[in-house]
Amino acid sequence: METSTAPYMLLFRDTTPEVYGAMTPEKRDECMRNFYGWHDGLEAAGKMGHAHPLIAEGRVVSMPRGGRIVDGPFSEAKETIGGYFLIHVSGLEEATEIARKCPSLQYGMTVEVRPVAACCPLAGTAERPPVARQLESGVAAS
Repeated sequence: METSTAPYMLLFRDTTPEVYGAMTPEKRDECMRNFYGWHDGLEAAGKMGHAHPLIAEGRVVSMPRGGRIVDGPFSEAKETIGGYFLIHVSGLEEATEIARKCPSLQYGMTVEVRPVAACCPLAGTAERPPVARQLESGVAAS
């Protein structure tokens, strides 16, 4: 019997980067080993779609026609998104349980759990792009 899965995004927000800066190199290495071990366990269980850290640079584009560009990307944010996991799980409860096991929670990181939509909800009856049809049928590319 095949179990249906849905894509969920885990967004990692670092609220206290100074915590990591104050750690000894050995403690930082231990934190990273724990985090990668958690990641590798999800991958081994077949739940990981893909995951990437984000580089602490970029821009925020806003206003009509992109009239406001601010170097950042965290120019006004109190929490920075440091990376993400795209996981494939049975639902919100399983995704939340996975997030609760993030080893970096103890250092102030937060994990936002969000279901991934097949397409923009504002699209209405517009024809769905191929990737949306893949997500809806559960055949999303990783």
